[in-house]
Amino acid sequence: MNIAQIAPLCEAVPPKLYGGTERVVAHLCNSLTELGHEVTLFAAADACTNAKLVAVRDQPIRLDRAPLKSELAAHLVALAEVRRRSGQFDVLHFHLDMLHFPMFESLAQKTVTTLHGRLDLKDLPGLYSRWHRYGLVSISDNQRLPLPGAHWLGTVPHGLPPARYRFTEHPTGRYLAFLGRVSPEKRPNVAVDLALRACVPLRVAAKVDPADAVFFEKIMRPMLIHPLIEFVGEIDDERKGDFLGNARALLFPIDWPEPFGLVMIEAMACGTPVIAWNCGAVPEIIDEGVTGFVVSSEQEALTAIARVAQLDRRRIRATFERRFTASTMARAYVELYTQLLSAVPPVVSFAEPLA
Repeated sequence: MNIAQIAPLCEAVPPKLYGGTERVVAHLCNSLTELGHEVTLFAAADACTNAKLVAVRDQPIRLDRAPLKSELAAHLVALAEVRRRSGQFDVLHFHLDMLHFPMFESLAQKTVTTLHGRLDLKDLPGLYSRWHRYGLVSISDNQRLPLPGAHWLGTVPHGLPPARYRFTEHPTGRYLAFLGRVSPEKRPNVAVDLALRACVPLRVAAKVDPADAVFFEKIMRPMLIHPLIEFVGEIDDERKGDFLGNARALLFPIDWPEPFGLVMIEAMACGTPVIAWNCGAVPEIIDEGVTGFVVSSEQEALTAIARVAQLDRRRIRATFERRFTASTMARAYVELYTQLLSAVPPVVSFAEPLA
């Protein structure tokens, strides 16, 4: 099968530091090529991939030091190049939400669109009703709840290559870990509160976006002066394995409908249990009492912190290998591509029921 993968241009593929969508696209491209498919990736020029690369921008937008730049213009130019080459491919797989809809309407029958963000936004129902011929893929069943009538082809959970994440059976650290973005909906402040109440060290490896600078300065920075709290900053993939693998547990105290939560399966790949709030896709990702605990309050989270040492880290890694590898994700997408091209009625979900 000849497949085009169209990535966002905001981050590198895979990201140099923080980033989810581009990381998933990178792993999907590599796994599809390993399965024997011809894959072409449309991305910024510094992408690292086994697929054929079509560079549609000189560098990722985030890493571009130009003082003035247009994210919309960059993506429209990229889409024009995809449209020009579209006849070369059996499937066009977009990871740009809805940006391509007006330009590719006549090719909707050969497109797959994975939605990576939240869908509970005011204007989205009308948009997906207007362009109803596009086949959509959710990354969790919970993600699609605001749009039950959309043209869903299936649910395909994210996957990661097992070799990229070293399993750690005996962690050397006593600390709890927070990995992600410093923002109100990610609630790193709650992670700090929990660590202090549990009298356990916390290491915070997080990106601070300009939009969250006020939250960081007013809420987070005063909390980081406590000797139990260490702010590591944004880390790359080389450091991520040790950071997660040597942690007692990952804290994931979100307060928003998280469509997936890639960091949860990154922790699981290292054998590290996850303590996560019952929001969004969390109950679909975490096997309660096996790979971690799903909680609804700080008191429940404190109880979970006291219990994480009872969990079997080998079983956590084994669960990751069974449910969330890049090859599992790629095979699920191949099945969707095949059904799309064969005009077979769409499947409901590739997500595995929890035990």
